[in-house]
Amino acid sequence: MKKYSITLMLLCTLLFACSDDFTKRAPEYSIDSETYFNSENDYNQALIGAYDLLQSSYINVLLGEIASDNTDSGGESANDVIGFQQVDEMTHGPQNADIRNLWNYMFAGVNRCNYIMEFKDKTDFPNKNQVLGETRFLRAYYNFELVKWFGPIPVNGDKRFSTTDVTSVPRLPVEEVYAAIEADLLFAVDNLSPIAAQQGRVTKGAAQALLGKIYLYQNKFTQSAATFESLITAGAYSLVSDYSTIFENAGENGAESVFEVQYTDAEGAGFGCFQCSEGNVAVGFSGVRNYSGPLFDSGFSFNVPRQEVVDAFEPGDKRKAVAILDIEAWAQQTGATYGIGYKHTGYFNKKYIPRQGDLNTGDQNLTNPNNYRSIRYADVLLMAAEAYNRGGLDDNKAKDYLNQVRRRAFGDNDHDITASGAGLTELIWKERRVELVGEGHRFFDLVRTGQAALEIDGFTANKNEIFPVPFEEIQFSSGNWQQNPGY
Repeated sequence: MKKYSITLMLLCTLLFACSDDFTKRAPEYSIDSETYFNSENDYNQALIGAYDLLQSSYINVLLGEIASDNTDSGGESANDVIGFQQVDEMTHGPQNADIRNLWNYMFAGVNRCNYIMEFKDKTDFPNKNQVLGETRFLRAYYNFELVKWFGPIPVNGDKRFSTTDVTSVPRLPVEEVYAAIEADLLFAVDNLSPIAAQQGRVTKGAAQALLGKIYLYQNKFTQSAATFESLITAGAYSLVSDYSTIFENAGENGAESVFEVQYTDAEGAGFGCFQCSEGNVAVGFSGVRNYSGPLFDSGFSFNVPRQEVVDAFEPGDKRKAVAILDIEAWAQQTGATYGIGYKHTGYFNKKYIPRQGDLNTGDQNLTNPNNYRSIRYADVLLMAAEAYNRGGLDDNKAKDYLNQVRRRAFGDNDHDITASGAGLTELIWKERRVELVGEGHRFFDLVRTGQAALEIDGFTANKNEIFPVPFEEIQFSSGNWQQNPGY
C-alpha cells in the first residue's frame, strides 16, 4: 500500500436521475457520514483514510530532531519557517503555526479512526477484527504522538470529536491517555496478522513494538521487556547486514522494517498545503541548499546536524557515513557546489535528503517518495536492552541486544559492551543517539530519561518537556482547557 489516498464522499453526496430540471427533484440515492459502513469495502476505504494522516507526521520527525541537541533549524534565514526557528531556540509559544499543524494533523488522524470505531458494530464481515485492529493501532499511534508533544489531551472514546467538544471534553491526565493507548494496542496485538495483507499495513509485530515503547515511556520496564521479548523471539524481523542500504528506495519495507510510513511522488502539493502532499516533505526540507552535483538533489537546508552529534560517533563506526553528509568533504571529492544556509554546520541528514532518481513525477521538495522508517528492528533491540537494564531484570540480555546493534555498526565483535548497571544505561542511551540520528526520536529520549535540561540549549525544566496547546484551542475552550505550564 504505497499510497494512502482516498476520496470519501461522505458528506452530502447526491446522485440524481437525468433531467433538465434535476435541481427540483428529490435525490434517488444519497450517502453521508451517518449512512456509510454498509460493507467490508466501506470499512477498508475509511481505514485507508485513517492511514493517510500518517503522511503528515513528516513534521513530527523534523521537529523531533530540531528540538533536540542533534540538529539546528537551518533554512535560508532567521525568518525562514519561524516555527522551526522558535522550536530550535526553545522560544516557541502557543501561536507557533508548525506546532499547531502537528496538533491538527494528529487529531485529524484520531478522528478518522474514531469515525470507524463509532460505527464498528454497524456491519459484520469475517475480517472485521483485522480492520479494527489496524484502526486501533493507528489511533494509538496518533494519540502517542499527541501525548508526547502536548501532555494531557482530550480522549473521546469511540466517538468523533465535534466542534463543540472543546468546551466540554476534558484533557485527560497523561496516565489515562496512556491507559487508552495501551488498550488499543493490546487489542491490536491480539487481532492483527503477523503478515501484512498489503505492503505498509500494520502487523502484529508493529503493534507489539509500539506497545513495548509505550510501556518504556512510562518506565514500566517489566511489561516493556516482556513485550519486546515476545516480538524478538518470534523471529519475524532481523537487522539488515548493510546499514547503508536501509534508507535507500531499494531498502524500503525490508527485513528490519517493523513499521514504515509509506510515501509516493505520484501527486503534487503546493506550499500552501503541505498536508496535501503524498510525499515526504521532510526530505526536501532537509536537502542541501542550491545543490549541483552527483547523487543528490537540491533542498532547503533545514534540520542540519550539529558538530556534537557528528562527534558522538566512535572511530570505525560505519553508520556515520550513512547518517551524516559532510558537504565540504563531498564537494572536494566530487566538485559539487552548494549554497550556505542559515546556521550552516557543514553537515546534512543523509538518511533523509533528496536523491537523484527518486522521482517519476512531482517536486523533490514536496513529493519525495522516501518512506519514513518509523519503527526499526534496531530500535526494538535497543529499547528492549534499556528495559532489561533499567528494570534490573537481566543485564546480560541487555548487553546481547545492544551488542547485536554494535556488531553491525563496526563489523566486528571488538566493540562489544561489557559494562553493567548505570554504566550500561548510559551506553545504551549513547547508542540510541548514533543509531537513530535523523529519525526524530532524540528529543523524546532526552525528555523521558530526564536529560533534556542538561543537553538542549535554552531548555527550561518543568516547561519544555511538552509543547504549548495551540492558542486557538485554549481560546475556543472557554475555560475548559488550561494552557500547559510556562506558556
